[in-house]
Order: sequence, then structure tokens, then C-alpha cells
Amino acid sequence: MKALILAAGRGSRMKNLTDDRPKCLVPLRGRSLLDRQLAALRAAGIGEIGIVTGYRRELVVQHVQGQGVAEFHNPRWAETNMVSSLEAADVWLAAAPCIVSYSDIFYESSAVQALMRSDAPLAITYDPHWLRLWQQRFGDPLEDAETFRLRPDGSLADIGGKPASVEEVQGQYMGLLRFTPQGWAEFRRIRAALPPAVRDKAHMTGTLQAVLGERRVGVAAIPYEQEWGEIDSADDLAVYER
Repeated sequence: MKALILAAGRGSRMKNLTDDRPKCLVPLRGRSLLDRQLAALRAAGIGEIGIVTGYRRELVVQHVQGQGVAEFHNPRWAETNMVSSLEAADVWLAAAPCIVSYSDIFYESSAVQALMRSDAPLAITYDPHWLRLWQQRFGDPLEDAETFRLRPDGSLADIGGKPASVEEVQGQYMGLLRFTPQGWAEFRRIRAALPPAVRDKAHMTGTLQAVLGERRVGVAAIPYEQEWGEIDSADDLAVYER
């Protein structure tokens, strides 16, 4: 199976930490986020890895040189969001199942293996114990949380809204997904109907919610309870360093 790391954006909330490097090259406990992801993907048995570049492309290419990592490039990285970066790797996504990882997260290989075992058109991992981590990252855990609700069968029912209470958040989406060609085709179909300006700004969770609304394919939600994290700021780095 193949895997894609989405590393086109700058990570503006990191402020000066990304002045001279993309977010994926920021170190955590002495090791870059990118190196952590590559290790987890390879330990899970991923055979081919690609990375979608944008901001400071040359540094990412230099970092992975000689490691057999394929590059896809989003030249409009500053004007578009993550799903547009996915489209840069359409040739992979349309051909076979593919793991997709945000570049600002870290996780264990077991999260990847759980996704690899899924046969759903689309699958995501989530943290059912998200609240304790969000309480460390934010004074108000709802400040950065999104709605996340499950159906009785454990599949995803709702994602990406603004929650009014923690009861509306049954888990935290991690930024780690698995697409099949069928699931990717649904993403493309939904995006094709959007005006270009809206399409450029579409987020991953918003597109997932649109998939749920169409009810043409399901989205499997796989709980993950080992160490992981999302790095959005220097404060986040301090939390995970502790």
C-alpha cells in the first residue's frame, strides 16, 4: 500500500518556528515530525511513500533525498487548502488504496495498520479520549474542537461543526485517513460541483461532512488509543515535550 504526507502549507500559527522551514521539519524531542511519520509508515509496512510539497519545497526534497520518497507539488499552496494538495497526487489516489497523513501530527504504526485493515471506501482514525489532551493544549477545550459523532455501527455520522458542549464530541479526528479509489472519486465528484474559489478553500473535514451528507459512501471511524499529537503552535510543542 502507498501513503501520502500532505506537507504543502507553511503552518502560520507556528509563527517564527516556520520562518525558515516547513512545519513538517520542526523537531519534536530531537526528531522532525516528518522523520517520525516516515518511521511510523514504514514500520506499518507501507511500501511506497509520497509527499505533497509547497512552502520551502527545496528543504523537504533535500531532507528525503535518497529515501525513495516520491514528490508531488502544489504550486498554489499559499492560495489553497489541504484537499487541493491531495489533488496533486490524483494519479496515486485514483489507482489504489492510499493512507493520507497530515504533516503536523505524530502517531504510532498501529494507527496506520488499523487503517490498512479497513475495507471502507473512506476511513479515519480518531482519539476517543481526546478531552484530556485538549485540556492540556487549550484553556477551553472547545476552543479548537469540532463536532464528531458516530453512528450506532461505529461509522462516522458528523464531523467539523462548532460544538456547544463536549457531549457533541465523541472523539478527535487525527488527520490520518485511508482512501480507496471509490472514496477519492467521491471527493472529486463533490469538489467538481463547487465554484473554484470555494473549492480552493475547502477543508478536509468539510469535504468529509459533504460525503456524509451525500450518503453515497460510508466513512469508517477507527478508535486509536496510543500516543499521538497535533502540532499547531509553539505551545503545543511545549505540551508534547513534557
